[in-house]
Amino acid sequence: MALLFLKQRLFPRKDPSSVLTGKPLLAFHSDQDDIESQPSYRTFRPSSPTSDSGSTSSSRSRINPRIVSDAILGLSDGLTVPFALSAGLSAFGNTKVVVLGGLAELAAGAISMGLGGYVGAKSEAESYETTVRETKELIESSPTETSSIVHGIFSTYALPEDAVSQINTSLHASHDRLLDFLISFHHKESEPDCNQAWTSALTLALGYFVGGFIPLIPYFIFQQVIVALYYSIGVMAVTLLAFGYVKTCVVRGWTGRENIAAGIKGGVQMCFVGGVAAGAAIALLRLFGDGS
Repeated sequence: MALLFLKQRLFPRKDPSSVLTGKPLLAFHSDQDDIESQPSYRTFRPSSPTSDSGSTSSSRSRINPRIVSDAILGLSDGLTVPFALSAGLSAFGNTKVVVLGGLAELAAGAISMGLGGYVGAKSEAESYETTVRETKELIESSPTETSSIVHGIFSTYALPEDAVSQINTSLHASHDRLLDFLISFHHKESEPDCNQAWTSALTLALGYFVGGFIPLIPYFIFQQVIVALYYSIGVMAVTLLAFGYVKTCVVRGWTGRENIAAGIKGGVQMCFVGGVAAGAAIALLRLFGDGS
């Protein structure tokens, strides 16, 4: 499978009818000019949208996994920390204190989460740029070392030596192609999206704010803080259970007994974490309040 994948990437066909020409998997090129004259290589990069129907169906648009991860992280923190804070502040017996304190924490927490996501994404982009720069210097200064790296990558697949040598020769015929290969298979990195920093910042901040605003809703409706607290606990129990179920099923899948059981388990775990956090906040405030 690895050999077939590399063949498709390194030696793309211009016409499907070439399958019937009987060429071997890795055709030998008699001279270097033949290798250089092959049509525009796009090694290890996204395929063209004008590919065949099978390719189009397999590469259908999907949500960026990084966005899903950031949304889950923001919602997870937002559903637990502000809920615990509002539950703890309810010990003062004043809904205004709960609302103002909760909104202040929401604003500060959302900004903090957003800045954290922005800085983290920027650091990833800088790390990728550093890796690319160092790899370019290695390609230009030490072809022997890069050749050894390529051989080392394919050594785990037990491929024939002549096949590996031909792939190595083809890769070294183009610095751009060799750079793509080393970044993808040696360093195992991919080029980050140019807007990833802002996307992560907004996703984390909005996720935290939306998740944290839910437990505050009852305090806007009810004047008695104890009533608002009970409603907040009920709302958050349902929300945490649903969020834990959805979060787990997004990763594992939605159908099948095992996935459903795992989703329920994830929901119960989220309820447990939220309950422990809220209970600890209430206990600490009551402890220090009684002590004063």
